[in-house]
Amino acid sequence: MTLNSLSPLACSLALDFSQTPQVLTSAWSEYANFSENYLKGCKWAPDGSCILSNSADNVLRVYNLPPEIYTSNWDVLPEMSPVLRMAEGDTIYDYCWYPKMNSLEPHSCFFASSSRDNPIHVWDAFYGEVRASFRPYNHLDELTAAHSLCFSPDGSQLYCGFDKTVRVFHTERPGRDCEERPTTAKKQSGQSGIISCLGFSPCQSLYACGSYSRCAGLYSCRDGTPLALLPARHRGGLTHLLFSPDGYYLYTGGRKDPEILCWDIREPGQVVFSLKRNVATNQRIYFDLDPSGRYLLSGGTEGVVSVWDCQAPAGGEEVLQPQLSFQAHWDCTNGVSIHPFMPLVATSSGQRQFLWPGDGEGDSSSSSSDAEGGDEAATSSGANRGDNGLSLWWGGPCGPPGDERCDEVSNMQS
Repeated sequence: MTLNSLSPLACSLALDFSQTPQVLTSAWSEYANFSENYLKGCKWAPDGSCILSNSADNVLRVYNLPPEIYTSNWDVLPEMSPVLRMAEGDTIYDYCWYPKMNSLEPHSCFFASSSRDNPIHVWDAFYGEVRASFRPYNHLDELTAAHSLCFSPDGSQLYCGFDKTVRVFHTERPGRDCEERPTTAKKQSGQSGIISCLGFSPCQSLYACGSYSRCAGLYSCRDGTPLALLPARHRGGLTHLLFSPDGYYLYTGGRKDPEILCWDIREPGQVVFSLKRNVATNQRIYFDLDPSGRYLLSGGTEGVVSVWDCQAPAGGEEVLQPQLSFQAHWDCTNGVSIHPFMPLVATSSGQRQFLWPGDGEGDSSSSSSDAEGGDEAATSSGANRGDNGLSLWWGGPCGPPGDERCDEVSNMQS
């Protein structure tokens, strides 16, 4: 099975959050093979041709963008089914697309993943096979797993987060050779803890590291020189961070933390504003910015997706109020990913459930939280089972699917 070969679309439609986005299609049957196969995020491919999901069964799945999206035939979209399934051997810590991925160039179609007690794998997104492996070893010469992954913007290097260390592999040279960049120095201050998330500035030669020590640091791409250490304003360890498209702002979010903080990296010690969301567990709750940097979307523990206009004046208040909130799923919405050039949003849902006595055969002792940043179970009753699914939403200016289309839709046909 292969991906669709899609040419870039001359699409001028922009996101429009003056009304609630409309769900187009979903995938849920795929995650019903066992009772708690909840999702752990979703990510659009850089060329927008497909979606990559992660779930509790340690399988990465690739879904093609439904071809009906490029037509006006939206009345009945079938349930999405994956075109590829790639199984890792244990809990998946992180995964990321090759940034230059283009489905018209098969050699560029791949992504990396890291899982517990396994090397970092590079997967072919056309055939679902392992292309290469990167093998990080600790000081005892034992294989150790990366907790976070991120390709450099040009794709030439793969940055991997470990305990107080970032290791840099060259994409074209699989194996064990890498550059080590400690985030702390002996007898000196620095960024301690496991490096749990990574991100690159789109405009400057620097990258950011978030750690479970509740802070983020900025580093030089050239040699990893520390540039700034942001104050530990978060209540829990960082699980996701993201630069704005202009590179001036850094957004950070943590586990069991109700805030996403916006930092101006030109004045790294100051928080510009915060965004309130519901994050009551250790689960990684992703957020995303649209390509213009205006809208930030995030889910939460109760399944609500909130939309903030980050270019709107805060009115002197540190807390920016959401422009729109809507119930995307009945369980935790842990993944939000905005399409790179179309007004489409993908969301993923689910979390580990604690059952009350009598609700099922499982008990809470069998669903322990992952001490290294995994999910914490949510209490559940027999009437409230998990909602494990991947959904695709239309956030454009047209009316709901099935209504009369605006003229621009005809220009989106491939």
